[in-house]
Amino acid sequence: MAAVTAAVTFPSTKSTSLPARTSIVSPDRITFKKVPVYYRDVCSGGRVVSVRAQVTTEAPAKVVKESKKNDEGVVVNKFRPINPYIGRCLLNTKITGDDAPGETWHMVFSTEGEVPYREGQSIGVIPDGVDKNGKPHKLRLYSIASSALGDFGDSKTVSLLFYYHIIIHIHFLSCWIYRLGFELSQSTSHLISMFCIHLNVFLQVSLCVKRLVYTNEKGELVKGVCSNFLCDLKPGAEVKITGPVGKEMLMPKDPNATIIMLATGTGIAPFRSFLWKMFFEKHDDYKFNGLAWLFLGVPTSSSLLYKEEFEKMKEKNPENFRLDFAVSREQTNEKGEKMYIQTRMAEYAKELWELLKKDNTFVYMCGLRGMEKGIDDIMVSLAAADGIDWAEYKKQLKKAEQWNVEVY
Repeated sequence: MAAVTAAVTFPSTKSTSLPARTSIVSPDRITFKKVPVYYRDVCSGGRVVSVRAQVTTEAPAKVVKESKKNDEGVVVNKFRPINPYIGRCLLNTKITGDDAPGETWHMVFSTEGEVPYREGQSIGVIPDGVDKNGKPHKLRLYSIASSALGDFGDSKTVSLLFYYHIIIHIHFLSCWIYRLGFELSQSTSHLISMFCIHLNVFLQVSLCVKRLVYTNEKGELVKGVCSNFLCDLKPGAEVKITGPVGKEMLMPKDPNATIIMLATGTGIAPFRSFLWKMFFEKHDDYKFNGLAWLFLGVPTSSSLLYKEEFEKMKEKNPENFRLDFAVSREQTNEKGEKMYIQTRMAEYAKELWELLKKDNTFVYMCGLRGMEKGIDDIMVSLAAADGIDWAEYKKQLKKAEQWNVEVY
């Protein structure tokens, strides 16, 4: 028969501002620790030990797995501020509606395969110009919004290596013709150059950037240096890129995993990269058979980023992809409360908690820092219902790389 431990609460005698002490009574020893108190009668050996006791449950132990951070193929800091990669803007388009509170742009930069990255990593961008002290602007990190193949690279057709070989062969063909003494006409040279450029778009990286514009305390209009630089880029313009960086948000290796993604605004970027790999691409060494569940929180429906893409994924993969939006200024719950991401999650609270107790469930959170507390509040009550200390359990999840957070 399993041993029962009782948590007995004693009021603090030294200061009313200190938390009460709670002792854990067991057959072997008495220890003191802070735990949530649930009032119930607990008996031991035929006598009442406490009428203010809690039967505590140990958090499920997490299985030790191979760390995604130890993958030798993950490249970090190939390019630094002193020697950035010079990319070129291929595409820059606004992806929020005209009535959205703020502009968000999707942009694509050519890299010619020189900036190898994985889904979940970030790159740095150094905007042109200098600051008020005459020094170059500092870099700004942005989560990558494209899969490792990029927006225009699709392994259902041919591999990136094949595209690269085509480019190389065209280059050598033009050199060979020239060396034979044939003078290429200007139009022919232009066509070859354009063909190479169009093939090179398969070797690129995408970002999702919100234009930062606000009014300060003096009533002055302030524009974010890097975000406005990026949102104003025209196709063909050069951009200084550093990185890639980061291993915290890398995708789990398990193709049968449950991946719960929590995003606000442009925090959707890394999850778009995940979902493209899962549902828009075909890989010889990866086929996603698990469950991907995306929660995306935005202020208005005109701010829903990549909505059509995600709905297409859901249509084609109804068994493997779940999609929930939280539109705070337009939706409310049954209590009339604004629909924030944590409000939407609360509708599935028990289901999410059961998933989170499994060793192959991974949670990823990206977006505004304020979302983290709201989500923690939900988890505290869910864990407490099972007698589990959420703070301690979250530490275990983080150690097992099952709870991954990138907020700003």
